[in-house]
Amino acid sequence: MKNTSYLDMIAGRKPDHIPVWFMRQAGRSQAKYREIKKKYTLFEITHQPELCAYITTLPVEEYGVDAAILYKDIMTPLPPMGVDVEIKAGVGPVMKHPIQTMADVKRIQPLAMESALPYILDTIRLATSQMLDVPLIGFCGAPFTLASYLIEGGPSKSYIKTRRMMVAQPDVWQALMEKLTAMSITYLSAQLGAGASAVQIFDSWVGAVSAKEYEIAIFPYMKRIVEGVKQTHPLAPITLFGVGTKHLLPLWKALPVDVVGLDWRSPVNEAHQLGIKQTLQGNLDPAYVYADWSILQAEIDGIIEAGQAHGSFIFNLGHGIQPDMNPDTLKRMVTYIHENF
Repeated sequence: MKNTSYLDMIAGRKPDHIPVWFMRQAGRSQAKYREIKKKYTLFEITHQPELCAYITTLPVEEYGVDAAILYKDIMTPLPPMGVDVEIKAGVGPVMKHPIQTMADVKRIQPLAMESALPYILDTIRLATSQMLDVPLIGFCGAPFTLASYLIEGGPSKSYIKTRRMMVAQPDVWQALMEKLTAMSITYLSAQLGAGASAVQIFDSWVGAVSAKEYEIAIFPYMKRIVEGVKQTHPLAPITLFGVGTKHLLPLWKALPVDVVGLDWRSPVNEAHQLGIKQTLQGNLDPAYVYADWSILQAEIDGIIEAGQAHGSFIFNLGHGIQPDMNPDTLKRMVTYIHENF
């Protein structure tokens, strides 16, 4: 591995530039990826390690980012657990049988990683041993975010069914959290064991819950996941990211994660003022990628200035790359950050 700036920043070894990578950087706006997607679905790609590893490495080659993130979806471990899920274009994950009762939860099977998802591990081994000179980030969906799809049956705006189960059926909720927590530990640990250098937990939709409900019904499981992974991989950095989670940052700083990912609603300087000691990651509003360079540059400068004041900072978007973003702009951003920070 030639470029270790991402890992160095987290470990407190000051790199010679601010590391930068983008969520959803593998695919999305890349022309080569769009050609591949004309022939294969996401799940079909992930079942082909050589093709999946190639897509994983594309943004490193095209943008010059300091880390790769494995190309897959947070839904990847659910089908082997007996969940019938389809990723519908323009909609997202859709569940054939949404979870409503304890019986539904009991039908979910434990994740047998080696037998169920060998192609994921093969992709990691191939990418890290032959193709990448930067760290590879593995990932999983957090229990709440996965539960929201399982319970709602698909994407939601209110997450009312999920929040209702949390407070009105706590026994069912706890049983579901237990299964998703166990899966998360197994899944993340296996990715690290196969060669990933770090992992990120995407709790994309947990901003829908209050801090009170998070502390009671979610925090204990998140703590168990991080501690469980750290038992076998104590030096592997773990990042936690969510959208609309500014009110949860006082709780997140108490989790034993190494990096706190911020969306664009959570200013870096305010996160610093909260007393967060972990590395901060973020948090450019994706809308700025469409603006004139002078506007975009000023926003980048302000974010990095706040990140440098915090002391340990990784530049990223405040959410993921959008399909219509200009790849040349993304590359220009990386080059600008490397040359000036």
